[in-house]
Amino acid sequence: MAQHARPARYASRWFEQFVGDMDPVARVQLAHETAAALLARVRTDVDADVVERLLALAADDGIDSVAELWSDARPHTLPGALWRIHLLRTMVAQQAVDVAAHFTVGVERLHTADPVVAGAATPTGPEEIAVLADEILRGVFAGDLALALDRAAAFSRIAGAGALAEADARDAFDADAATRLTTRASRLATLADDLAASAALQRRDALH
Repeated sequence: MAQHARPARYASRWFEQFVGDMDPVARVQLAHETAAALLARVRTDVDADVVERLLALAADDGIDSVAELWSDARPHTLPGALWRIHLLRTMVAQQAVDVAAHFTVGVERLHTADPVVAGAATPTGPEEIAVLADEILRGVFAGDLALALDRAAAFSRIAGAGALAEADARDAFDADAATRLTTRASRLATLADDLAASAALQRRDALH
């Protein structure tokens, strides 16, 4: 994902340097500890404003440094799941128009419960997609984590199906675009599988 300028870069640079100097084993341990601590802090706070501030921080790329730490975690772990949620939220923030188009096509192509699970408003334009991404992120920090992960998985599965359908439609006259869309579809499908597996683990109290 592309990086963006963000405020208070001094603290962020210090954190990145600190993490970069760490032993790989300690880095993985820190990824698990920060993920667990973040969820515990937000979920035990009675002030709903904490969740909203966290959402605002995510929108401003203010948690990129911590999220990068989670990127090294295995897929079916708590930090690995949070990293994938972060990827999904970043993709929507950067490419809302494209993602909305993928989602709309995907809903038409899939004959599954995924659109119901994802819970997007219809018609699904860029604004509705952004709202859905925020709702999923809010559910991660303040709702049923397993349900939020399932919603994110459904979201990814629908968008991936739409991207693949668009790739097929363009293949005859724009091979480069078709290739890019096929790659995106594959990544979204993998993302969906990982998030669904994490949701299943969470329901067994085994997502750590």
